Amino acid sequence: MSSRRVKFTYSETLITEPIIYQLAHKFDIVTNICRADVRKDMGWVVLELVGDDNEIDKGLEWIVSAGVRVYPVAGDIIEG
Repeated sequence: MSSRRVKFTYSETLITEPIIYQLAHKFDIVTNICRADVRKDMGWVVLELVGDDNEIDKGLEWIVSAGVRVYPVAGDIIEG
């Protein structure tokens, strides 16, 4: 099992979509939301993804194809 921290940013057209649920449901990935800010016109969420490296890679490829921008995150999310 691997753990990877990422930040998703997405536009207003994706705000109402259950993207994180779909990611965990379609792929064998456990998601842990560390921080988030969702507004009418945009949203971002910092996640810890836990699973097999291959599953995480496939899940991130899928999420990017859905229109979400993905950025790696380093450091302690909770403490800032």
